[in-house]
Amino acid sequence: MSVSRISSRNRRLNKAQKLSVAGVSTLAAAAVALTLAPNDASAAPEPKAAAATAPVAFTGGQTKALQASLIEQHSTAAQLVKAADAAKADAAAEKKKAAAKAEAKAKAVAEAKSKAAAKKKAKADAKKRAAKKASRAADRKPVYKNNLDGWIREALSIMHKKHIPGTYEGLHRNIMRESSGNPRAINNWDINAINGIPSKGLLQVIKPTFDFYHVKGTKHDQYDPVANITAAANYAADKYGSIDNVDSAY
Repeated sequence: MSVSRISSRNRRLNKAQKLSVAGVSTLAAAAVALTLAPNDASAAPEPKAAAATAPVAFTGGQTKALQASLIEQHSTAAQLVKAADAAKADAAAEKKKAAAKAEAKAKAVAEAKSKAAAKKKAKADAKKRAAKKASRAADRKPVYKNNLDGWIREALSIMHKKHIPGTYEGLHRNIMRESSGNPRAINNWDINAINGIPSKGLLQVIKPTFDFYHVKGTKHDQYDPVANITAAANYAADKYGSIDNVDSAY
């Protein structure tokens, strides 16, 4: 029941209560007067005057009926007041219940938003940390040992970035055949040496081949181990498909 309907009902009840109380008071007074009215005929005034002024006499049964009616009306008025109070209390309780429900809903929505925001922030932070870690890893230049194993591994790293085929085994096998792992090795007796362009370095590359197949980012020096390996691997990839396919002088 809405508050406006309850208020209207309360106004009607208040009016009914006032009328009932007024009626009860009037009827009560009448009942008292009737019970006190003389029944003795000898005490009656002149017939004409008595007819104009004397109250109507009620029998005992009528008086009881009137009293019962008054009591019933009073009881009805009390019940109406009680019903109005109960309706008012119910309306207040419903209003309080609705307010509590709305507050609980608002709190739940706020908590859900807070959790979603925290989850989103945690995900963004994790992504940022991962990106930062990857960036540090990318910026960190690996350190290779200054020996044959280190030279081959560094060369393979560069070859991988430049899409030059070749494996550790293929490089190591050809290096050991060509120079026995000596980066300062030089061939001063073959036809290239006779022509003034001796083969040099780990993979015995002549100067024109080294210059043509030199890999950008490495030193422009035939004796540099990494530069020599990558240039020779680049040449072998062009001529034989991969340094792995070379098993003799090339």
